[in-house]
This record gives sequence, structure tokens and C-alpha cells, in this order.
Amino acid sequence: MNNIVNSALFTDFYELTMAQGYWKRGINEHRVVFDYFFRRHPFSGGYSVFAGLGTLLEALENFHFSQDDLAYLETLDMFEKGFLDYLGNFKFSGDLLSAKEGELIFPQEPIVRVEGDLVQAQIVEGLVLNTLNFQSLIATKSARIWLASQKGKIMEFGLRRAQGSDGALSATRASFIGGAYGTSNTLAGKLYNLPVLGTMAHSWVMSYASELEAFKAYAEIYPKGATFLIDTYNTLESGITNAIAVGKDLEAKGYSFGVRLDSGDIDYLSRKVRERLDDAGFPDATIVVSNELDEAIIEHLIASNAPIDVWGVGTKLVTGGDDAAFTGVYKLAAMQSGASEKAVMKVSDNPEKSTNPGRKNVFRLFGECDTARLDIITLGDEKPEPGMEIVANHPSGDYRRLNIVPVKVEPLLSKVMEKGRKLENIPSLKESQDHFAGRLASFDTTYLRQLNPHLYKVSVSTKLRELKLGLIKKYMKTK
Repeated sequence: MNNIVNSALFTDFYELTMAQGYWKRGINEHRVVFDYFFRRHPFSGGYSVFAGLGTLLEALENFHFSQDDLAYLETLDMFEKGFLDYLGNFKFSGDLLSAKEGELIFPQEPIVRVEGDLVQAQIVEGLVLNTLNFQSLIATKSARIWLASQKGKIMEFGLRRAQGSDGALSATRASFIGGAYGTSNTLAGKLYNLPVLGTMAHSWVMSYASELEAFKAYAEIYPKGATFLIDTYNTLESGITNAIAVGKDLEAKGYSFGVRLDSGDIDYLSRKVRERLDDAGFPDATIVVSNELDEAIIEHLIASNAPIDVWGVGTKLVTGGDDAAFTGVYKLAAMQSGASEKAVMKVSDNPEKSTNPGRKNVFRLFGECDTARLDIITLGDEKPEPGMEIVANHPSGDYRRLNIVPVKVEPLLSKVMEKGRKLENIPSLKESQDHFAGRLASFDTTYLRQLNPHLYKVSVSTKLRELKLGLIKKYMKTK
């Protein structure tokens, strides 16, 4: 996979200066636990979709400092030769526990737990955040678009508007997890084994003496599944007329066809084009639409029963549209203290930004009919069981709580990497997409709606709450 970063210089500079500090103080090999979690859903939504794990695992296996990297660091006149020699042997050898790609995830819960030596876990922070934040953002956007289309056919068309080549490849990968069924990005098709899709360009039509000749030539070369772009000159006066004429020739040879709209009033034009196709005897001819689509536009078109079969979505899918970043963070939760492990946390005047301390797990609690009721964050030695009464506390540490007796309890974190090597083959993107689609059935639709979604509860166990409040009291006294 050519888009994976191998150089360990892909990190923020202060990670390296801190690493040298740890090395000089002799604490570089202390074992630590970092949590990756996020603070709020993008797009004012009620859920997010986890993506990027496969990319991250492969990158971590190859993450290292080359001799050229070390020579560059030497020119900065900031690092001792002994430390550079130490970095020359750098290789991530830690463990990762993670949710599955395609999992529905919620704020504050640890999605990935990184365990390893202090320097290793610190240096990979940038890689973890860059990989998981972007792909989770795009997977979430894709999911919103897919659900807005009522699980219709979404073609990802974003290569030319994405932020650079890696942004395009990562966006294609993530958008597929979130529900897209194919991409226009040919390299992504090769790298990720995805369906590659496309129609024709306006330049094809303009390069012929007439629109009819352009359609005929295209149909002769690509008779199977030909889709004609009908808005180059005049959609209703010439485009659909010429498409139907060529479509009749294709039908005589046993082929079907489709048309694509890329401008104008999509609602109005799709209805008129559908009428013309039906009147001409082509009820199965497909209508593909594109042009700055997003979930709001698609939801409106679906609600108005616009006769659209396929949605080509580009810019607002692969860039995130109105929300440009996922709010994932990477925070220290525990570290070795002699022979024992000490829980640590960040304390903030804003309770929402105070982190949850210690080595933790996340469990999803289900009610009747396999319906997700809430997620609970626990300390590592806790294991909720079905039929057990569980006290779920508000994550901010206040008095709010509820008692729940789950029908089913499912852990969200499982080990995916041990001593720097992934434990099993990375699931295919289709498997991750299927996992996402299957998860949707576990959630009430009020959590999934586009506007004003119901808030899905993430809680903490009583044991974790007490640890957190105790540390807050301790740290506040030391101010």
C-alpha cells in the first residue's frame, strides 16, 4: 500500500524533543498506556464511524528512522549522538487494543488503547491521530450520505477535489467503509480492491461534431453499461433525445444504458428525464446524478421522491464538507511506577476536557431485540455480565446515574497488535463495510437521524468514577 508513511519523522517535532528528554532521564523504557478517543461528533450528528485502523497497523509495522532521517535530525543541532543512535534502532514494539473498523463510536470512550514504552508510544502519536482522525471523519460523512440516500448507490467521485494524493486514497478507503459502493479513483481501486466506476466527461461530448455522434461512438466502444452525460448543451432539448436514440440501438443488441445529470435543477430534470425514458420504453434505464451533492441535498431529493438511481458524490464527501476535522485526541492514561501501574489524568476547569484515568475497556450494553442501550467505560479488571445490575454514571463525574440490567454485553476493544506485529490479517474493506451496516440495525433510528439526533449515552463505571474523582481531588490540592 504505497500511501503508508514509513518514516518516523512523520511526527510533531516536540515528540522528538520530549523523547530525548525521556532518554536522558532514563525513563524511556517505562511502560505507558495512551488512549485514542474523540470529544464530539462531526456534522452535529449522533454517531461516528471508526476507520483507519488497517492503515495504521500496517504503518506501525514499518515505522522507522532511516539513515537519511537521522542525518537530517543531526543537522538541527538539537539531538545528542547517543540519542540518534537510539533512534537508529527504533521500532514500534507495543500492543494495540482497538474497536473494529466500521464500528459506531461515541465521544469520550477509548477507541484505541496503545501500550508500550514511553518513547515509542509518544513518537507514534502524530501517526495515530493523522490516520484515524481523517478516515473516521470521511467514513462518518459517507455514512450520513448513504443513510440520506436510504442506503442507495453512492459513487465516490472525489479524487480531483481531495487534499493531495494521500488524502484522495485515504478518503476513498474510508468512504467505502461508510457505505459507498465504488470509486472513480483507479489507484485506490487497485490498492484496496474496490469497484472502479465512471461515465464520460463533457470534453468527450464536445470533442465530436455533434452530441449524437459522441454518444454513438461511446456506445460502440463501451456498450455494456453505457451511461451518457446529457447536460453538455441542453438536457431536455438534445441530451435525453440523443441518449434515447442511441439507447434504442443498444437495446437491439441486448444492452441497457443510463444517463447522468451533472448540473441544473436535479429534482426537476430527473423527473422530466424519467418521463422521457419511460415514454420511450426504457423503464430500467438508470439516472445518475452529481454536482456538489451532500446528505442534506440527497435527503431532500429522496423526500420529494425524485427518480434517482445512483448518486455521484465528490467534494463534500472526501473533504468532510462543513466539518473539516475529527476531534480525536491521544492522552496518557497510565504509566509504570516501580513494579506497579499508576493511573494518570488531565484535569481541566472544563469537565468535558478532563480525561478518564487508568487502563480501561469499553462495553456495549444491549436490551431486548439486540438494541444498543448505552456504552460503559470501565477499568481494566471490570467485566460487566448479562443479567447483572450495572450502575452507569455520567462521564463528567456528576451525580447523574442509572441502573441497567443488560440482556447482552459486548466488549468493543480487542487486541489487534502485539509486540509491534498485527495479530491477524487486516479485514477486507468489504468486511468492515458489512460490520458498519450490521451495526446500524442495533441502534434506534433516533440516534441516526440527520437533524437533532437523540443523544446515545456513554457512561463510566462506579469504580472508574471514584478513581477519577479521587485524582481530581488530589491534583486540585497540589495546585
